Amino acid sequence: MHEGIVALFIPITISLGVFMMIWGIRYLENKENMAMIERGMEPKKNRRESDPSRTLKNGLLFVGAGIGLLLAIIITQTLQLDEDSETGIFFALIAIFGGLGMLGAYAYERKNPPV
Repeated sequence: MHEGIVALFIPITISLGVFMMIWGIRYLENKENMAMIERGMEPKKNRRESDPSRTLKNGLLFVGAGIGLLLAIIITQTLQLDEDSETGIFFALIAIFGGLGMLGAYAYERKNPPV
């Protein structure tokens, strides 16, 4: 009986905690901006500006991780490996190809520096 209550209590607690954290951060940012306005200062602009460099890095990281995952699936299906080897191959190939994607982004930025 107690297991059902605990199983229900944990997701509710986590959800409330996340909500309260986001609400608290927004509340404190607003309070800081209002204090800056009262003192005649220009509040910080927290708006996200487009950063092509970051977008390229993230895109190549996810493409590399996707290729690694696809290759791991193909290898495990064709070689019929045991479960322990499967897990290792999945993690290794995702990390290797994700890293190759990051190296590709680095090489591109070295050749074409942002303005």
